[in-house]
Amino acid sequence: MPAWAHIGNKDVFEQVTVGPYTLFITIRTPTVIPGVAVIEVRSSGAPIDSLTITPLLLTGEASKHPPTPDAMKRSKDDPQFFTGSLWLMGTGSWQVRFGIDGAAGKEATSVPVAAAATTILKMQRPMGLMLGALGLLLVVGLVGIVAAAVREARLVPGVAPNEVRRKRALVAGAVALVLACFAVYWGGRWWNVEAADYAADMHRNSELKPTLEGDRLNLRLGDPDADEPGGWLEVKNSDMLLDHGHLMHLYAIREPEMDAVFHLHPEAVGKRGLAMTLPEMPAGTYKLYGDVVFLNGFPETETAELTVPEGLSKGALGAEDAEAMPAGLSKGDLGAVYRLPDGYSMVWDKPATITANTPYAFRFTLLDASGKPAGDMQPYLGMAGHAAFVKTDWTTFAHTHPEGSAAMPAVMLADASTNGANSMAGMDMGEAVKPVVEFPYGFPAAGRYRVFVQMKHGGTVVTGVFDAEVK
Repeated sequence: MPAWAHIGNKDVFEQVTVGPYTLFITIRTPTVIPGVAVIEVRSSGAPIDSLTITPLLLTGEASKHPPTPDAMKRSKDDPQFFTGSLWLMGTGSWQVRFGIDGAAGKEATSVPVAAAATTILKMQRPMGLMLGALGLLLVVGLVGIVAAAVREARLVPGVAPNEVRRKRALVAGAVALVLACFAVYWGGRWWNVEAADYAADMHRNSELKPTLEGDRLNLRLGDPDADEPGGWLEVKNSDMLLDHGHLMHLYAIREPEMDAVFHLHPEAVGKRGLAMTLPEMPAGTYKLYGDVVFLNGFPETETAELTVPEGLSKGALGAEDAEAMPAGLSKGDLGAVYRLPDGYSMVWDKPATITANTPYAFRFTLLDASGKPAGDMQPYLGMAGHAAFVKTDWTTFAHTHPEGSAAMPAVMLADASTNGANSMAGMDMGEAVKPVVEFPYGFPAAGRYRVFVQMKHGGTVVTGVFDAEVK
């Protein structure tokens, strides 16, 4: 299925603090372009009098010239809840700029949005039947008008047409019918060509090609292109932005049980490609999800499969890499408390019921061996934590942060566009890291999911694993 970053997740969830205001933002992006993005905002902190939203491109000259903003509508039942909608008119990296006005003054912030056509909407059958009937009526009406005009238009009122005029009317009606049928046929051909062009322009992720040379994993990223030699247009490393200091965040999850997961960071090799020495991994077939962000802020999650043979590597994990070996899916739900190998444990403040297409702030707490909140916390890749939400049928993958699901380089570009400075480079390294982390996210569909959460304490990166049944 064609998709962009966060496989199977089209919505953006972001928690933004700007000045005295805190906004929990949900942007439900369209699957066709042009299309309408539906925006929901729940505010906290200082009271807000009004909110405005503006769509504009993330980079380039157009990002400097925003159109007239639209006002969001405040809920009558909940004064802290606002809704609105915006048209996204083209494919690419967009941002939604929020104008905040309240008792504490005016502020502005932006949330990046990756807009791309991923589906073709089919016409509903009742609508098609109605339009077909109206089209037939137009054709019949056209033929009747032409025939009547030839037969009677030049007659004096009250005079009946003769045989010659009736024959001419039949000929004219037949010619009009042929021309109308040709117009319908030509219109159908034109429509099919436009539909084919639209289908060809739908966004498809780049291809990820993994190969093993001993215990060395080589990765190539590119797009199929018939005009290129070998039909492969390889992506340059210079076409991508660093995300938390890495060009790619690679999750490797063993199929089908999800009983081994690795969060890895291959490094650039030359001008093209990435590579790394694999750590010790259980043998099996792994589903690969590679997060990258391109120069315009457009994120993608590339997918592939990798078969790891027995005894491939005895290498150690990198300093910023993580792993977990949870019980397999067939063993049942892992519960809300996950025991870590170092004696610590991670606890999920799990809702009693989780429903699809509902925004949540999922909270996780790291406890030390005595069951108390961990006191030796450290930032992991510039954040209090990272999380991956993966559906067990592999159709959904989302790598998220405490701020939200948008890629951090895109967030930084949006912030620079709004405030004129690149001020959102992650958390302040001097800021104390709490043992509690929240991830804004909403599951896109019902089913079973496995959640992988990384946090860091005392120089050790740990991964908690949890299961969720989404209604």
